[in-house]
Amino acid sequence: MKPAPFQYHAPKTVDETLALLAEFADDDGRVIAGGQSLVPTMAFRLAKPKHLVDINGVSELNYLEIKDGKLHIGAGTRHSAFEKPIDDGPLGRLLAEVVKHIAHQPIRTRGTFCGSIAHADPASEWCTVAAALDAEMLCESRKGGARLVAARDFFKSIMTTAMREDELLTEVRLPILSKDTYAGFAEFSRRGGDYGIAMAVATYRLKGGIMSDMRIAVGGAEAAPRRVTEAERTLIGRPPNLGAFQAAGHAAAKAMDPLEDDTVSAEYRLGIVRTMVTRALQNANPAGQDA
Repeated sequence: MKPAPFQYHAPKTVDETLALLAEFADDDGRVIAGGQSLVPTMAFRLAKPKHLVDINGVSELNYLEIKDGKLHIGAGTRHSAFEKPIDDGPLGRLLAEVVKHIAHQPIRTRGTFCGSIAHADPASEWCTVAAALDAEMLCESRKGGARLVAARDFFKSIMTTAMREDELLTEVRLPILSKDTYAGFAEFSRRGGDYGIAMAVATYRLKGGIMSDMRIAVGGAEAAPRRVTEAERTLIGRPPNLGAFQAAGHAAAKAMDPLEDDTVSAEYRLGIVRTMVTRALQNANPAGQDA
């Protein structure tokens, strides 16, 4: 099939983009960057935007910057930008590991980090990272100006966020993880490149051999990715070992309100959550620990 007719707009600046969204957002205007999610739905006429605002020509959105203790990711940044660590610390290594699980190489060279966040697919790897690290989303519009939205407030449900119709997600900010942070990721899908049935991001620090500052997030299992504080609490006061990691996995599964469909039952998905949380913690585990 072919997309329904639409009017194409190619702004060159953020100001021009915001002006177009102010004019056409109420008339089913949509932003396109990588287009790896939007274009297929348009081809099947599941999405029929009347106006398409292409931000690929907005060069000021093409950046990756580390400042003020955070990684600032511009809306034009492709997935492939993270294939080599963006810094020599745990954040760079974590993002370089996560990006391997995103679809296939051609998609990684076109799709964008911020586009994935704005699309808010429950099975998005980047959305799960954002939830785990308490990312901040910079949303801008002509009417409302600029505002920062925390990840816990940003992801609302399946492909639903706190963004207003006339807003552009111009930037995502991730905290630079301290050098003594251990970070891991695990995902299960039936085939490489498929959407994950469930995934987990886990980070923690060690103080005197005891875990602290734990962060555990699960994606793909519920309507939106989120930190699972119930799992984090099970690790308080414990050393990193398999028993502790498995306890966190069980707590995470118990806390879920799992998605269910004709191909994946709730029970099966919860089993995957238990395993992915355990594995993410194992993947983060420093060498020499009993796990």
